[in-house]
Amino acid sequence: MKKDSQYDLNIAKLADKTHHFAFELDRAFFEQFDQQLIPDGKVHADVTLTKTDRLLTLDFDLHGTVRQICDRSLDEYDQEVDAQEQLLVRYGDQNLELDDNVLQITPDTQTLPIAQHLFDYIGLALPMKKLHPRFQNEPDDNPDADAKLIFTTRQEGDDDDDSDETDPRWNALRNLN
Repeated sequence: MKKDSQYDLNIAKLADKTHHFAFELDRAFFEQFDQQLIPDGKVHADVTLTKTDRLLTLDFDLHGTVRQICDRSLDEYDQEVDAQEQLLVRYGDQNLELDDNVLQITPDTQTLPIAQHLFDYIGLALPMKKLHPRFQNEPDDNPDADAKLIFTTRQEGDDDDDSDETDPRWNALRNLN
């Protein structure tokens, strides 16, 4: 990804209160990333940053469409994107990514880049199986094709007739109760 200050939040100059930012993400935004997942799109991102002396809370609200390629027909279509995510940023001794949605930065950090987070949250909002809208309402030819029972366990209280199949030598032990 190229370095772009348009998506960097200058947190050093912000007061300890809630701040609102809005971004329009278009083709130029998605071209910054060396990827083929999202070639184009029009997504509106509202970012609400709540700053305190120990923690930054960023709430992302993403709405729009991105260009996708159908897995079945290879036709391009616009996929709706609607995502709400939260990123927590705390202050510490070094810059670390503690979790998927928790970062640690040093107190002298001036700017917080959020472009990668915006892109990741849009990517997470996309369905695993990308189908053109004309295929989305079609019934599956074989709905049980993907459903395979791999392992089951009997729940307590399930009284099946398995007792007839057990070794008769165990029946004496059952009578001890």
